[in-house]
Amino acid sequence: MLYYLYEMNHAAVAPWRAAADAAQVFWKNPVNPIAQTYMGRSVAASLEMFERVTRRYGKPAFGIGHTVVAGTEVSVAEECVLDRTFCSLLHFPKAWPAGRKPVKQPKLLVVAPMSGHYATLLRGTVEALLPHADVYITDWVDARQVPQHLGSFDLDDYIDYVIEMLEHLGPDVHVMAVCQPSVPVLAAVSLMAKRKNAKPPRSMILMGGPIDTRRNPTVVNRLAVAKGVDWFRKNAIVQVPFPHPGCLRNVYPGFLQLTGFMTMNLDRHMDAHRELFWHLVEGDGDAAEKHTGFYDEYMSVMDLTAEFYLQTVEKVFVNHELPRGVFRHRGETIDPGSITKTALMTIEGERDDISGVGQTEAAHSLCSALAPDKKLHLLQKGVGHYGVFNGSRFRADAVPRIVDFMKQQG
Repeated sequence: MLYYLYEMNHAAVAPWRAAADAAQVFWKNPVNPIAQTYMGRSVAASLEMFERVTRRYGKPAFGIGHTVVAGTEVSVAEECVLDRTFCSLLHFPKAWPAGRKPVKQPKLLVVAPMSGHYATLLRGTVEALLPHADVYITDWVDARQVPQHLGSFDLDDYIDYVIEMLEHLGPDVHVMAVCQPSVPVLAAVSLMAKRKNAKPPRSMILMGGPIDTRRNPTVVNRLAVAKGVDWFRKNAIVQVPFPHPGCLRNVYPGFLQLTGFMTMNLDRHMDAHRELFWHLVEGDGDAAEKHTGFYDEYMSVMDLTAEFYLQTVEKVFVNHELPRGVFRHRGETIDPGSITKTALMTIEGERDDISGVGQTEAAHSLCSALAPDKKLHLLQKGVGHYGVFNGSRFRADAVPRIVDFMKQQG
């Protein structure tokens, strides 16, 4: 019922949103003398704010056309190299200018979080890494777009996908997990080591991930423990309504995840939108564009399959199965102590309110067989969750350390 109400709300405001769009043409038209007045700009700003708040945001594009490698600008394309039901593996190949010898770069698989946002949330991460690496990224599919007859997708399937992609790209690949996938990536690498897989990654970089949420638990962690998985099953799982392709599939809807993220820092988001209004009134296009660019991405959300979401809540946040040594993948125990070849780097943000300090670093104690020279931990001072993998501090402080770490592993 909740999802149907959400859809009905969008349908109900659609005429008003169309009217606001049409009115903006009048109030922003340079031929209209009132448009240049304070009143005209205020009305136009109000109409734009209404349109943005009621808009349904679709999946954004990466839109990365070029990068700079060692002082040379090179074109960047985007291609799908592996296509599965719930995920595509995207590659960003570089086209070097005529007469310029290609620079050999380490192969890096970026595993994007499957936590409500599209992989394009990591556009800045990819842009920062492209000058230094041959980048691939997981592009997870919105569950409401997958028909029921194509099957289910749970945490075990997620781990299988990661192993398949590492084997597809190996054996000289490095893997980076951003936030949520830190657990399944560590599990996948552990299984590959335990099975003596011939294509283990050279290194894995875990960033702001919930390896052991018993350490410095955040509001998110405490909520999961207090409510338990049954509460989430009853209150957070709904069926996809008609006419979406995934009609009747049980999902954790993206709009619920977005609501949770927004309410965690509601004052900050309200202040940001208030500032956007005044930027629009004052005609400060650069500041307004910076705001809209961020929120166009932030408001674009996707649904997760119910089985994946509930297993993640239960195994990672409620039962803490990985740090307790009881995490299983299709009946096989996950043992990070089996890892001896894949180097480990962990990155945390000092002000991370999603994954507390120490939760990602816990991976080092779990990977007990790794030599000290194959381990590195980086704590970014004054950085929140988003800043762990994006922004100026990430580009200036974290990226050089990541690149050096990959080079050290060959």
